[in-house]
Formats: sequence, C-alpha cells, structure tokens
Amino acid sequence: MRHGGSEGAEVRGGGDGLPGEILDFEEYVRARQDALLRSARRLVPDPVDAQDLLQTALVRTFGRWEGIADKRLADAYLRRVMINTRTEWWRARRLDEVPTEQLPEPSVEDGTEQYADRSLLMDILSVLAPKQRSVVVLRHWEQMSTEETAAALGMSAGTVKSTLHRALARLREELETRAREDRAQEREERERCAA
Repeated sequence: MRHGGSEGAEVRGGGDGLPGEILDFEEYVRARQDALLRSARRLVPDPVDAQDLLQTALVRTFGRWEGIADKRLADAYLRRVMINTRTEWWRARRLDEVPTEQLPEPSVEDGTEQYADRSLLMDILSVLAPKQRSVVVLRHWEQMSTEETAAALGMSAGTVKSTLHRALARLREELETRAREDRAQEREERERCAA
C-alpha cells in the first residue's frame, strides 16, 4: 500500500508533535487498507488503477477526517469518495476513448478457472455505466442493504432497486452474448480441425 508516513515505525501521541487526527487516520488506514483496496479493485478492474483510486480517495478523506464525527462511518464515507473519484475519471477518459468493433481479449494470467471467472466478471462489469456499476458493487460485493447503498450513493432506495434491476439485466445480456460468441468460435474451430 502506497501511503505517506513512516512504514514500520508506529508513532504514538506526543513525542514528535503530530496531531491526534493524523495518528487516528494512520491507524484507520493500517487497519482497513486491505478491505478498502478490495473495494477499489471492484470499482476499477486494473490493479494499478485501483491503488491510485484508493490513494486519491485517502488523500481526499484525510482533508475531511476531522469532520467525520462517527468514525464507524469512515468506510462508507471513503467508498463514496472512491465512487465519486472513479466517476470523475470515467467522465474524463470517456472523452478520449474511441469505440471499436472488437473488444480486447481479456488476459488470464494464472490459468485457473476461478481466476478466469473473476476476470470475466470484472470484464463484463465494464459494460455498465458508473452508477450501475457502483450499485452492483455495493449491493453484491460489499453486501450493503438497499438503504445503505442508497445512503452511500445519495439516491433513493427506489432508484437503487431500479438501477440494480437494469444493471443485472444488462450483465445477463452481456453474458449470453459472450456465451453465443464462444459457442460459435468453438464450432468454427471444430469445423477447421475436421477439414
């Protein structure tokens, strides 16, 4: 995890004059960094982008740390910052992207079926709009309730439900399309081998 501060040396109050808020924030990051990185990884498929997303969110959250009265809500606050940041990035990149006829081949690094399934799932999540992806991630990966998701995203529970319904329908459609394409490709390969 790339974050400021001294690694290994744990700073406790008083000696070097660091304010208590900094110490509280550092302790929070140490305790929650793995879970927060998993959340970031679910929002953006690239591991480096996920690291950058979390780092950006941590920097933005640190500036407001003192204003979070109930630190038990820090995870929800930070997730919201990550979602907003990811949406900003998506909007900025969308202007630079050019649509193509073919999707790039998903990379499978270790060849295991579980990794391939996870890679496919992360890949098909990319077909969703940022709002849809955020709802799916919070409801299904983070296992937040409809009400918690609505609060985290600043929308009504009804909007969460309808957005989730449309997002899941879109994901099913994408999976079916890819399955048809895979079957057609397998059929072509069998015909080529038989000829």
